[in-house]
Amino acid sequence: MTATAETTPTASATPTLEARGIRKSFGSVDALSEVDFEVRSGEVMALVGDNGAGKSTLIKCIAGIHPLDDGEVRFDGERVSISGPKDAVKLGIEVVYQDLALCDNLDVVQNIYLGREERDWIGRLREAPMEKRTAETLRGLRVTTIRSIRQQVARLSGGQRQSVAIGRAVMWNSRVVILDEPTAALGVAQTQQVLELVRRLSEQGLAVVLISHNLHDIFEVADRITVLRLGRNVAVYERSATTQQEVVHAITAGIPTKVAGISSMEEPA
Repeated sequence: MTATAETTPTASATPTLEARGIRKSFGSVDALSEVDFEVRSGEVMALVGDNGAGKSTLIKCIAGIHPLDDGEVRFDGERVSISGPKDAVKLGIEVVYQDLALCDNLDVVQNIYLGREERDWIGRLREAPMEKRTAETLRGLRVTTIRSIRQQVARLSGGQRQSVAIGRAVMWNSRVVILDEPTAALGVAQTQQVLELVRRLSEQGLAVVLISHNLHDIFEVADRITVLRLGRNVAVYERSATTQQEVVHAITAGIPTKVAGISSMEEPA
């Protein structure tokens, strides 16, 4: 069968973020070859593939960490130049990496504002406004398990730490939030907490990219699923119109969509 992408009821028709024909090589290794990817506002787009499929490389290209060898990135339909992480942040693209990049010795407020602290005219930290906005952000995401925003991050559970990292990502007028394995190494209750948080991000109109090896989690929250294999596109599925078995087959044995003479993921006769 040919996997097609149709507009989901809750998502906008025009992609918020669109990557077309992305190529990236490291020496003689082609990490990405003519990869296409998109995500719309109000949508959770899952990005899946086996180790080495190119998921992390694609995200790092979009985030400005790796320069593109070829291809283009569009934001709200307009072609944009992303030459570094600051360019991505200015557009409203935030990435929550698997290691979360949190400082254990700092509290919740300090982590959310790390590198973006508010100061008065003589350089003193404006603690009260930062506390207020942090509390409002977490309340807006319905994060209720953190006892105090002045609690050290080292004392938080895995799910709570993920909530802090996501709160930091959405604080700064973000439009696209990319989550790299957000439920890895979490227990059942904490995983459910994070998945509910992912749903709330899309409900608030953000475009959400979810990278995960856990297909159960993906089928619980994703609207569409993009499959990469060996640095190439294989398929884009509507979650409601596919099965985990079909996605697993695409991950492990799918035929790239841009191989000459082959337009679907069906095995050649």
